[in-house]
Amino acid sequence: MTKIKICGLRRSKDIMMANRYKPDFAGFIIDFPKSHRSITPEEATKLGSFLTEEIPIVGVFVDQPMEKVISLLKDGTIDIAQLHGNEPPDYIKQVQDATGCGVIKAFEVKSEADIEEACKSPADYLLLDQGKGDGETFDWSLIKQRPDKPWFLAGGLTVDNLQQAIDTVNPWGVDISSGVETDGVKDEEKVKEVVSIVRG
Repeated sequence: MTKIKICGLRRSKDIMMANRYKPDFAGFIIDFPKSHRSITPEEATKLGSFLTEEIPIVGVFVDQPMEKVISLLKDGTIDIAQLHGNEPPDYIKQVQDATGCGVIKAFEVKSEADIEEACKSPADYLLLDQGKGDGETFDWSLIKQRPDKPWFLAGGLTVDNLQQAIDTVNPWGVDISSGVETDGVKDEEKVKEVVSIVRG
């Protein structure tokens, strides 16, 4: 069954929604001021303490110092690191070796070659995205050969196109953030609906 990750949780209300509808992963965007969803490591620790233990916490980072990522994995603030910047393979391997935790690496998909390049990554999971975080989809027909490791489809997924996305490319997981928001905040009805769609 397709997994679902709800990303960009930042309020106690968001945590209550996650506890209620139980996505497979909960995502915190950490120290990325360009995003209105960004929270501090301290806020992540506090919010995470209210999240049911059965939902792994994914910390999303953009070109952050490796030491910060490793520290937050080691102290249990997050369970998995998601890297959205220009982190090279060596960075990924060092995080894995230092923590034994999983790493998701995000890749911007503009061509089939981008997917081929993503498949070479040492990351435990891949995330294929439109790239700009502006809620737009990419051309799913580019995914002709599915990655041979767990991978998330991201970018522009909403209650309106989620079933089509699952039927079209059969991703291991889907990653949704703005698609479950209204006016920039998580919308309980949308969270409920996307989890229902994924769980069938």
